[in-house]
Amino acid sequence: MYRTALARTHRPRRFADLVGQQHVASTLRSAVESGRTAHAYLFCGSRGIGKTTAARVLAMALNCPDRQGGEPCGECDSCTSIWSGRTSLDVVEIDAASNRGVDDARDLRERAMYAPSDETRYKVYIIDEAHMLTREAWNALLKILEEPPPRVLFVFATTEPQKIRQSASPVLSRVQRFDFRRVAVADLVLRLREVLEIEGVSAEDDALLPIARRAEGGVRDALSLLDQVLSFSGDSVSSEDVRKMLGLVEEERFLELLGIIQAGDRAAVFPFVQGLLDDGYDLAEFVQGLGDTLRAVLALRLDPESDPAELSGSARRALADVGQGFSSEDLLRLLAATADFEAAGRFRRSVQPRIQVEVLLLRLASLDSSVELAELLEALGIPPAEKPAEPAPRAPAADPDPGSPTDSRDHPAAIAEEPDGGGEPLDLRATWAEALDAARGSAPGGRLVGLRGAKVSSFEDGELSLELPPGLAGDLEAFLGDARRSAELRKALGDRLGISAADLRFRIGGGAANQRITAESARDLKLQRLVQADPRLREAVETLDLKLTEE
Repeated sequence: MYRTALARTHRPRRFADLVGQQHVASTLRSAVESGRTAHAYLFCGSRGIGKTTAARVLAMALNCPDRQGGEPCGECDSCTSIWSGRTSLDVVEIDAASNRGVDDARDLRERAMYAPSDETRYKVYIIDEAHMLTREAWNALLKILEEPPPRVLFVFATTEPQKIRQSASPVLSRVQRFDFRRVAVADLVLRLREVLEIEGVSAEDDALLPIARRAEGGVRDALSLLDQVLSFSGDSVSSEDVRKMLGLVEEERFLELLGIIQAGDRAAVFPFVQGLLDDGYDLAEFVQGLGDTLRAVLALRLDPESDPAELSGSARRALADVGQGFSSEDLLRLLAATADFEAAGRFRRSVQPRIQVEVLLLRLASLDSSVELAELLEALGIPPAEKPAEPAPRAPAADPDPGSPTDSRDHPAAIAEEPDGGGEPLDLRATWAEALDAARGSAPGGRLVGLRGAKVSSFEDGELSLELPPGLAGDLEAFLGDARRSAELRKALGDRLGISAADLRFRIGGGAANQRITAESARDLKLQRLVQADPRLREAVETLDLKLTEE
């Protein structure tokens, strides 16, 4: 038995019936009532939010003999004909996707020159998917848009106004533009309930909310989804029917996952994903739902009074409770990791989506091993600083004070070496950095910049052991081996190490000369330089044997 789709049956007949577009409806209604309609309009917005419907209602209002207050009656022969899209002498709908060429535009221009069928009526041309018109077609329409015949009106509807700006920017100054908004979830739920009441169908309180969310602001999509659910459930719509029909993951699954993440139970990730697959869930739908859930939990954690996703009462309480087990910073990192996962696009292209999802969840469950630097420094009792402390100039080695012994434990971050002539232990990293600063400008080609990435491992018997950055080792080793080219650096080092520049030797270790710079090695080098530049961070890393990661 044939049944007309809900999106067509319940299409608005009046401006007041447009869902979520009151700013457009009130303006057009006032223009019709006052007789100040423009000769051309551009209706912009995403699909299914009422652009073409508003154009039809405008045509109905202009040609309705019984209109009141700018609203069409919606019941007369003229209104019924236009509303249903049947052939009308005065209202013509054109699909620009299949009539996009210059010849089609010229034909439209010639037809527009003819007067309406009655002197009290308007000719209205509704051009859908207007961004599909070619540049030549727009050029053919420019003159008639600038000086249209009496009682002729054009309405262009498009989902991509930026394409019109790119191909036919002069058109924009000849039309009145209206931007249609995505419809709020609450307004969509209200509209769905109104439609169900007219259809004589009952629905559970929480059943319509998932449909409205899935529609993403589109009234037509919401009604089409409701049609799909009704074909499955019959005369009563339940939350379970909606979940099964749309393939939604129930909230309990996300609450279970948040518990796994909070406990850091990485071993539980694999059976959790297996359970999703065994129950027939779409992993892409799961990832999208995970992002929505984390967003809602974070919003409730920041403001318990907020309503981030028009949640049901039970879901709101459950998410608020689980959010108390996380800090807002933790939730932000979880949400950022999930958003990055979706934005990368690898998941939807992957032939192994299961492994991709498992890797994501393992990362989320490893949150407890990631520590913010500020928290770490506070735990170590290291005071915060506005900027990294600059190394103080080191005086030449002097006889130690017998009453003030120096213990290397007082400087846990330093690699301390006893200079050849005795004296206090040296911080080789700081000494190396000071020497590079003192020799700045003496080595063209950025060699000293490259040497800042060197790792100083020891100083013994006049020999300074270095590990040079991958990919730069060959050039830097040649520079250090040339006593004339590296004279300034050798002198600066000798002054600080208590040795003559002529007696200073370098030993290059690690076999770095044959290594190639990769994304991983470049990231590691960046982190090494961060550690070297900040004494507080260096102290924390070496005291606790930490491994830095870049998020």
